Amino acid sequence: MAGIINIPLLLFGCFLAHLIITHAKVTSIIVFGDSSVDPGNNNQMATIAKSNFQPYGCDFFDARPTGRFSNGRIATDFISEGFGIRSIIPAYLDPHYGMTDFAKGVSFASAGTGYDNLTSAIMSVIPLWRQLEYFKEYQNKMMIEFGGAEATKILSEALYLISLGTNDFIENYYALPVRRMAYSVDEYENFLLVKARNFVTDLYNLGGRKISIAGLPPMGCLPLERTKHYLICIDKYNYVAREYNMKLQQLVTNLNQELGGIQLVYSDIYTILDDIINNPSSFGFVVGERACCATGRYEMSYLCNKFNPFTCDIANKYVFWDSFHPSEKTNFIVAEHALNNTLAGFL
Repeated sequence: MAGIINIPLLLFGCFLAHLIITHAKVTSIIVFGDSSVDPGNNNQMATIAKSNFQPYGCDFFDARPTGRFSNGRIATDFISEGFGIRSIIPAYLDPHYGMTDFAKGVSFASAGTGYDNLTSAIMSVIPLWRQLEYFKEYQNKMMIEFGGAEATKILSEALYLISLGTNDFIENYYALPVRRMAYSVDEYENFLLVKARNFVTDLYNLGGRKISIAGLPPMGCLPLERTKHYLICIDKYNYVAREYNMKLQQLVTNLNQELGGIQLVYSDIYTILDDIINNPSSFGFVVGERACCATGRYEMSYLCNKFNPFTCDIANKYVFWDSFHPSEKTNFIVAEHALNNTLAGFL
């Protein structure tokens, strides 16, 4: 499965043609995070947080369910394509790929994980510390495959993308009592930010210089959360997301001052997603408050399956694919927004 996959020209019609494609200085895209950026690592894990079955992937190449929590590609795939590298970023644990593929991009992300180790333990998925260990293993394999000088060049010029945090609040803090008993929400935000600081510093010490760290989305407007709250957004959750994001932006400023030579940027997912959710028709969507898969209210992973008769016919008319994850078209818009704003300095 190595090599570049051809782009289907009619995927979004003229919409897809607006994607900026450039041959930039970035040599590779290296990804850490949760289901928003997991292309299938969880396929190899004993967890219920999987999506390697239909109708997931119904709009992917050859209609393949890869383990991406989407009807098609995810935002990091489009970012890689926008940098002129390749049209998908493979999962590190996918046995169909090798180091030649991974040299152009690789994802260590795991659906259901977070900054907090307890979050990953809840779903029996890959914790963030383990993703870092996989990265160290990957570095060693790169040295063996390409030699020290070439491997170092690729790794130092790579763009590192981090997308985490939503599960820490939705699947952990607000779902279970353990962290709420130990931390106020403000204290828990600070707890996660210490984890984020340490992770970025670890990446820096391992040679990463170009790094993007994503904030939280408007998590109170996810269809799953709306279902719990009379079908309207949970304002409290969105407030927490905005508050956390402000603290994360300050952390980014501080780390840029503390770590010499780093290019660390904050990726604002909240604003673009909030705009899409509140003004779906402006972006070409028909439905913004519920998802395509099944009833669109609470189903994801195994509850979103090919036997459910309620799944919509055209997923990209919906902002959300399942009750927790954006559709491919939304992922494209988020990626395009990042390329035009946050990541523009790397192009």
